[in-house]
Amino acid sequence: LQAGEKGIPFIPMRGLIGSDLLKHRPDYQVIDNPLADGADPIVVLPAIVPDFALIHAPLADRLGNVWIGKARELMTMAHAAKRTLVSVEEIVDENLMADELRAPATIPAHYITALARATRGCWPIGLQGCYDLDADALAAYAQMARTPEGLDRFLHEGPQPAQPVAAE
Repeated sequence: LQAGEKGIPFIPMRGLIGSDLLKHRPDYQVIDNPLADGADPIVVLPAIVPDFALIHAPLADRLGNVWIGKARELMTMAHAAKRTLVSVEEIVDENLMADELRAPATIPAHYITALARATRGCWPIGLQGCYDLDADALAAYAQMARTPEGLDRFLHEGPQPAQPVAAE
């Protein structure tokens, strides 16, 4: 993702030479480091450029800026993806980019393709600072999703938190 984020075709990585990973990933290539004075093999990994990044975050503003808090990997995903679709717990009127404390953990609006409010949109997974993981609902899902019929029943009748709010 970091190569995709930077718009470069690959990224070098140390530590894979001699591992079995190279046997199973023909897209990982070993090249000679073009900046080294002597022999210096290095692995290059191809860029990952997702068609979509799907993100659920705590907060966004009406300008489309999305606050992700400590989840910095979401920033990398949004930068690397061709399109970024975001749902959030809350949309506020204030400009998050104007807030010195929130701006560093905010994805700027120009990386966001679409934004919608979806209260508890991460459920049954937890969202740090908002709500915890619902272990009972995940256990029910794991049990019911073993068959196509069970999965369909879970999606239509399964455990639910407080009535979900449709995305706005």
